[in-house]
Amino acid sequence: MSSTGHPRLLVLRGGALGDLIVTLPVLSALRNRWPGAYIELVSYPYLAEIATVTGLADRVASLHAARIARFFALRPDLPDDLRAYMRSFDIVFNFFHDPEETVHINLETAGAPHVISASPLVKELHAVDHLLKPLESLAIYEAGAAPALVLPREEHEAGVARLAPYRDGANPLWVIQPGSGSPKKNWSLGRFTELARRMKREHRLAPIFLLGEADDAAREGLTRNAPDFPRLENLTVREVAQLLAAADGYIGNDSGISHLAAAVGARTFALFGPSNPALWSPRGPRATVLQAPEGVLDNLAVETVLTAIAGA
Repeated sequence: MSSTGHPRLLVLRGGALGDLIVTLPVLSALRNRWPGAYIELVSYPYLAEIATVTGLADRVASLHAARIARFFALRPDLPDDLRAYMRSFDIVFNFFHDPEETVHINLETAGAPHVISASPLVKELHAVDHLLKPLESLAIYEAGAAPALVLPREEHEAGVARLAPYRDGANPLWVIQPGSGSPKKNWSLGRFTELARRMKREHRLAPIFLLGEADDAAREGLTRNAPDFPRLENLTVREVAQLLAAADGYIGNDSGISHLAAAVGARTFALFGPSNPALWSPRGPRATVLQAPEGVLDNLAVETVLTAIAGA
């Protein structure tokens, strides 16, 4: 235990946005167990900033700045300052893919007093429960938990301000994100645009498309076939969290943004095709998964999605 009487905890987590979001219940569980703990998260800062904004972590350190790559090598050169850094923590949680336990062994060699390792590969349990399972060795039992990002008021107000120019009177504003990390997990852009037109025409909803850096095909398709719909583009994860918290609803594929939407409490509809929702569905009090028949997204009709949204 540190000299302050509160533990210093280090959580190592790589991966994309969705991987980070399903890890948030680990941070929440640690914070609940030790309210005064210092929690440091080693990840990608452009993704993980949201953890400090919401108080789940005290600091985010870059995977590169923390020189974590050294721990993947056999018999690495570990400088004294890196050893001192690892010794400063009471518990290190290693969620890297580490099949040969190389990272685990090197963390112990560096002087980390207590290392808890778990594979990030999800096979049987939901991703959240899979990552929480190792905490049972500390008598922390949180199975069934959902990621929760409670934004401070100023963050929510920033989202309200960003969406204000796009509000169409009193019509509810729905964010549509047509991308994901893999094309095979994407509902067709044509169906998203058809859905948006029918949302507006039949239910007086105001759709706005959200596009990221990897959504070039969707960007070109919308410019060509649906230039009348407003778009928000290339926002940071923090800015996306702000606007999702302020929106009236969200629709997207099996993606990290869908997990983020559910975590901030947005009314979320996630469209699943080949992915297994029992393992990867976004968890949240207002999250719904619409599974495509036979796991084929082409079999998911616009009418099905529109009916679900209209009944929300």
